[in-house]
Amino acid sequence: MLAIDQGTSATKAVVVAPDGTVLGLAEVPVNVHASPDGAVELQPEEMWASVVEAGRRALAAAGDPAIDAVGLANQGETVLAWDRATGRPQGPAMVWQDRRAGVVCDRMAAHAPRLAQLTGLELDPYFVAPKMAWLRGRVDPSLAITTTDTWLLHRLCGAFVTDVATAGRSLLLDLDRGQWSDEACALFGIDAGTLPRVVGNAELIGHTGVFGGSVPVTGACVDQQAALFAEGCHHAGEAKCTYGTGAFMLACTGDAPVRSSNGLVACAAWQVGDARTWCLDGQVYTVGAAVSWLIDMGVMDQPADLDRLGGGVADAAGVTFVPALSGLAAPWWRPNAKAAFTGLSLGTERGHLVRAAIDGIAAQVALLAQAAGRDLGSPLTMLRVDGGLTRSHTLVQTQADLLQCPVEVYPSPHATALGVAAFATIGAGGTLPTEQWRPSAVVEPAIGADEAMDRLERWQAVATATMDQ
Repeated sequence: MLAIDQGTSATKAVVVAPDGTVLGLAEVPVNVHASPDGAVELQPEEMWASVVEAGRRALAAAGDPAIDAVGLANQGETVLAWDRATGRPQGPAMVWQDRRAGVVCDRMAAHAPRLAQLTGLELDPYFVAPKMAWLRGRVDPSLAITTTDTWLLHRLCGAFVTDVATAGRSLLLDLDRGQWSDEACALFGIDAGTLPRVVGNAELIGHTGVFGGSVPVTGACVDQQAALFAEGCHHAGEAKCTYGTGAFMLACTGDAPVRSSNGLVACAAWQVGDARTWCLDGQVYTVGAAVSWLIDMGVMDQPADLDRLGGGVADAAGVTFVPALSGLAAPWWRPNAKAAFTGLSLGTERGHLVRAAIDGIAAQVALLAQAAGRDLGSPLTMLRVDGGLTRSHTLVQTQADLLQCPVEVYPSPHATALGVAAFATIGAGGTLPTEQWRPSAVVEPAIGADEAMDRLERWQAVATATMDQ
């Protein structure tokens, strides 16, 4: 299988053997541009070129094997306008972090409860439909406006589709039926007939000649649900968190959707054949992005400083960091919230600032996990984690401390790609390896429940006090 993970800052491609072994790997960066007005954009043609280059380089690294199928994972809530006749994009893509559609959400605030009931999602510019509505008034009405997966799949094999997990990020999909909601579409002024066909995550979509020959495309999924599948969270109560540009905590709810009463969102996790699985989802918008910002500001030199500086001090010495550099997502849904450092003094050192950033990231994820436990009726007993920042022992230990449960570290940095490779395997008629993965580390809490609760309450008090500043 050739599995392509088209992410926010890079496109990764892996060639996966039938037993799950990674035979070849390539990664090509994608440039994302942010501006003070809330815009976060990328150039679609650069994104497409990265998909082609990463796929071909991964195949070359694997010795140019004949591949049985292709799978594509996408970054979810990023949208673009494009011409279906030519495939040409018009203008940049609006990345999921883009906040300009906040004006659409403000205008539609009265409809938020009904949209949550219909779609399982909060009315927030993070999701797809507000961006589509904002962009629709600024481009030629004949253009299609879709998530990036639809455009990339059209480029790959001529299809006009989106998978049910990606469609579930739109604020337009009926949570129970897994089909476009006419009512939700009407609220946003979107013609449901112009939207792509919703497909499962493991089925034939078309054939592509981009990587040599004619190869079936049989797997497609939004990135976080693909990682959830790869990490074996297939039953209600099993959860994972990916620490990438943002942090994304997903908890499986099994074969029935659970609408959150604690600030999370509910959506389809995947569909294989006629069987659909659902999940709860909570987001921290700036995690790896916060680390990059700290590097740009000169607080850190490289991600390894999370341990060298943040792990080099006993604690944050009273400093608190609220990493709301792109607003706050679940469970607050405050798109206009701003980041804040508090508790600074003449004795504050760089290590204290880095440690406060670690604490702020871990606190948000812990609060999301607590919310999932309340929605599910019992606390999470374990969290599986993946992503580049899980290389930081300080972060993973802090996460276990604040969660008050074990944290299992996924042994591969390619969870999303391996998940979509699994979908492509099933879609091509193959079978998955029976051997279960083993965590590269299991980190247990090193503090007691009372101390963990005290730290979470102190962080949340600061976040509440600063989110409207």
